[in-house]
Amino acid sequence: MQVNLPLKIIGLGRYLPKRIVPSSELEAMCGLPVGWVERRNGVRERRWVTDETSSFMSAEAAREALDEAKLKPDQLDLIINASGTGEQAIPDTGSLIQRQLGLGNSGIPAMTIHTTCLSFVAGMDVAANFLQNGRYKNILIASADVASCGINPKEPESASLVGDAAAAVVVTKSNAGDPSILHHAHFKTYGEGAYLTAIMGGGSRLHPRFKNHNPEDDLFHMDGPAVLRMVREIAGDFLEELYPGLSKSLVDIDVVVPHQASKVGLMMLERFGWPHSKIMSTLETLGNCVSASIPSTLYQAVRDGNIQRGQKVLIAGTGAGLSIGGLVLTF
Repeated sequence: MQVNLPLKIIGLGRYLPKRIVPSSELEAMCGLPVGWVERRNGVRERRWVTDETSSFMSAEAAREALDEAKLKPDQLDLIINASGTGEQAIPDTGSLIQRQLGLGNSGIPAMTIHTTCLSFVAGMDVAANFLQNGRYKNILIASADVASCGINPKEPESASLVGDAAAAVVVTKSNAGDPSILHHAHFKTYGEGAYLTAIMGGGSRLHPRFKNHNPEDDLFHMDGPAVLRMVREIAGDFLEELYPGLSKSLVDIDVVVPHQASKVGLMMLERFGWPHSKIMSTLETLGNCVSASIPSTLYQAVRDGNIQRGQKVLIAGTGAGLSIGGLVLTF
């Protein structure tokens, strides 16, 4: 769907927890054969928090992004927390990021956009519309996920896949003549797949204080094969709606920054005729970091020189819901 919104990323930042967890540690935890995780999921290692919190990681990533944008924190007009896991139920994690940035008395509005693994993508779309109508000038979008706290060792496929990370961007409205622009944006949700990827507990339906509460309801569950089957059915049509031609080739896209869903999920992208060399991946060293996966991979691609100013970039993925979304932008 064509939108043509003037959007420019002027700063990127990332924070990775100090603790590196090799796949051998997950294999021991889940009773798996040596080498199983990397063969099955493509993950050699991932990061897990020790004493870091979600808001701390977001703020650290935000500081790097602000430095690159040559802005001070108080020059922000809006803070968007675009994360799949909140630090706590109340207050909104956006306010905790604001506080971590030393802006607790600033009044700068803060909010959360939560579409699980697609939160960053949705945050970019919302920010672009805010910038277009002139309501805000400098917007911080921060994604941080602490997925390690919710893994279920009884489900080794997902338990060995996830990692913790944070990444952030500062975006502003591009000036006339600047090639940076959000060309296309599109999202779809299929609620029939809502329980294929879920944490059932923690909300008002299965609250921990309720009688006969099952602690396993508070852990992450994913039926990976069912998710992949559903995605295969909808992906081709979705890509054509996002950007005609994408279901058969990359058209004029220079680089793809996908959600790091899984090894099989990334391999599936090549079925659309997308060259492997143009698909950016951090899965091997970071795992699936929920909403932080896409901006963390975007950060790596820019820092490595794989994405240059003026190049056309596809950002796309799927998330619980079951949702699918994507953006095409000129960086």
